Amino acid sequence: MTRPRILVLGTGGTIAGSAGSATGGGYRAGGLALSAMLDAAAKLGLEAELVGEPIAQIGSQDMGWDQWSALHAACLAACGDPAISGIIITHGTDTAEETALLLDLTLPAGKPVVLVGAMRPADAVGSDGLRNLANGVAVASDPQGGGRGVMVVMGDAVFAAVDVRKAATANIDAFRGFPRGPIARVTPSQITWFGPPHRADAPAAYAWPQSLPRVAILTAGAGMDEKPVEALLGIGCKGIVLAGMGQGNAPGCVLDALAAAAKADIAVVRSSRVDEGMVERNVEVDDDAHGFVAARALGPAKARILLQVLLANGISDPAGVQAAFDNL
Repeated sequence: MTRPRILVLGTGGTIAGSAGSATGGGYRAGGLALSAMLDAAAKLGLEAELVGEPIAQIGSQDMGWDQWSALHAACLAACGDPAISGIIITHGTDTAEETALLLDLTLPAGKPVVLVGAMRPADAVGSDGLRNLANGVAVASDPQGGGRGVMVVMGDAVFAAVDVRKAATANIDAFRGFPRGPIARVTPSQITWFGPPHRADAPAAYAWPQSLPRVAILTAGAGMDEKPVEALLGIGCKGIVLAGMGQGNAPGCVLDALAAAAKADIAVVRSSRVDEGMVERNVEVDDDAHGFVAARALGPAKARILLQVLLANGISDPAGVQAAFDNL
């Protein structure tokens, strides 16, 4: 039987990190070449042919437009290549949820696209990177892996891009899903899917933009005033995501300033700085009167990505933006 051919796109991150000490605390992200990772994976006897393509060797805190554009182009080409069965992206964990959602919104949902990372560098005792990579290969090779959109594989769990978030700074099981939990459990030898593919052969939801507009996240805090809103407008923000208290709340003067921004055609989305929970319309804040959008299940980081994609695709009115958040 022919082994599935999996394209592995390397971007660096902790999975490619080097500490120089098995028990040390510090490390350098992205120091290990993708070829070295694939050489180590080849010794595991995985039932797949891995083809590497380096994109970057950075910590994911530095992930940005150039890397995203290269990733999208490589994924799109692989989606159209009948020789490629699936795609894996090795990625730092800090911004994995943002990259996953951006690609999920702008790629067709045919072949599996899987992000894998690590919470411990490659040379640390108990490193999880190679196991996560092996699990990613299992998911990307599985006939049931397609039609599910972009996924993140960490800690023997498979998460959908729309649900996944990093919920801990250093725990080995740092990733969670909300409002849905994992969509599968995986080991290098077995996958248990919790439901059938729900997006089989679905086209990309949005066109890949030529650039992403400036959208900022504003974190609400007790005693703050409206000056940060004015500052963000002063640097040309086309949208603002409020990481609000509780269900997306903020001091009255801040909400007033954001309402004025919304009346000036600046898109304003209310999310929450709380780790988990829904932000619904018109609960504590009168979204209808203020012209705001409720982020619902998306946290601030992913709400920002979705808003950038919407604005870049010409969707800026509150009703249209709200519909996009509602339909995720």
